Amino acid sequence: MAHHLANAIPTRLLMWQRVREYAVPLSMIETATARRAVGDWAGACAAARIDVDLDLRAVRDRHGTELVTRLRADLRRLAPDLLRWHMPRIAPDGRLRPGLTISLARYRSSGAAPLQLVVRTPPAWADAGQRMSLALWEGSGNGAPGRHPHPHPDRRFRLDLHRHLWDSRQSGELARRCGTDGAPSMSPPDRPGTSGRPVPWNRPDLSDGRCERPVGHDSPWAVARWAAEAELLLRAEGRPRGAFTVRLGARVRAVLELVAPDDSHAPTFRSLREALPPQEVAALPVLPEAATRILPDLELLRAGLVSAERLHPLVTGALAASGRAPVAGPRPGSGPEPDDPHRVECRGETHRIALRNGVLTAIDHDPAQLRREELLVALGGPALPCLRAIDAVHRDPEALPAVRERLGHGDVAGALAVVEGLLGPAAVLRDGPLRQELETAAARRVDHGLFRSGLFTAHPGAGAVGDGNASGAKHAEAGHRSRLDRRTPPAERRKRSSRTRPRIALF
Repeated sequence: MAHHLANAIPTRLLMWQRVREYAVPLSMIETATARRAVGDWAGACAAARIDVDLDLRAVRDRHGTELVTRLRADLRRLAPDLLRWHMPRIAPDGRLRPGLTISLARYRSSGAAPLQLVVRTPPAWADAGQRMSLALWEGSGNGAPGRHPHPHPDRRFRLDLHRHLWDSRQSGELARRCGTDGAPSMSPPDRPGTSGRPVPWNRPDLSDGRCERPVGHDSPWAVARWAAEAELLLRAEGRPRGAFTVRLGARVRAVLELVAPDDSHAPTFRSLREALPPQEVAALPVLPEAATRILPDLELLRAGLVSAERLHPLVTGALAASGRAPVAGPRPGSGPEPDDPHRVECRGETHRIALRNGVLTAIDHDPAQLRREELLVALGGPALPCLRAIDAVHRDPEALPAVRERLGHGDVAGALAVVEGLLGPAAVLRDGPLRQELETAAARRVDHGLFRSGLFTAHPGAGAVGDGNASGAKHAEAGHRSRLDRRTPPAERRKRSSRTRPRIALF
């Protein structure tokens, strides 16, 4: 019997639901907003875990006062928590897309290439803490740290044409740019010429600019906005009209052409009539990812997976101003009230386990009795059910997935708050999955520090740098696998230490 997946929630929405819950906590939003309100843009970046790699004095000495004035104005308008909220992410964990350089603003200069304010994400092996860095891109070979794998601004992921995703003063344009005030996304019946691969059911069908058939309700493509966004893109590239590409998937590109009768009419697009060589297609402007897809927050609201109050305040304000009534719900970070003490059947009675004096303890046992029982356990004797329950909470608590999600998104303070709420601030962690997760997060923060300092330019466990000498390079070229150590990513460590390794993927 076939599985019925018509009413199933798409995987991407489940990922974005976890991202909205853990990636940008309420404490970060409040702290960054308070510091931005008093003009402390550097403090706001620090609250949002964004490192600042630019010196305004050096920029003024090199490029003049006028450019520094514009740059400082953009930095004061920058909402780093909103930028983190809208950053591109990868499945299945929803972490920041690694190794990206994203342009936020462009400035004219006397040089050949315009200066760009960019934000960078570290490579995957050094993404501990999910930190980002803010810098000024001055063109090829100037001002780009050699340790970053992709220092050049990415054409597909760019936000200089979407200031409403990071500029606090233009965040009100979010509703108009994401299409909440317009009709549902529509697409024409025919298909464009792509790379020859079959187009999946959730991929839009495109042709001559006529909107006759709606895209599926669960489709992530914002086809209705493509023409207007393409006009902004081509205008920024100095082209009033012309061809552009849209990435529909891996190695699948749609080559479209922006057409309009005159400047007073709304622009439309159509598939290119003549096939272009791959070299010319690669040189065409690429519609940014922020313009091709529907806003994830809007998808979550439509699916009922999140309430408007749990979104970023600037996003909620923009959607409310567009006429969308917010759905009542708890504020982000406002968890449920503490439950009653945990109850355990111990020696024919029901005993309670709760926090006392900062430590999780069995409150129905005498402290002297507990010390005797702990000594008996240390000598190899059986433990009381209360002590076994406390030990299980220390080693593998029920809240471990929430702790793991917070650590994965860099919210160390939130993860420690959950642990202290479970075990108490004076508890001593015991060996187990909980302690292993905390130790792994601490070790990976060391890797990020080494990456930031330039000591490691590539993942040490990948064999790219070896031991820093000729023997290490020959060892890597011979195809030997690297040794498992604290610098090995957890995913690779679990894969190589697992005894059951399937040879095919199960979908």
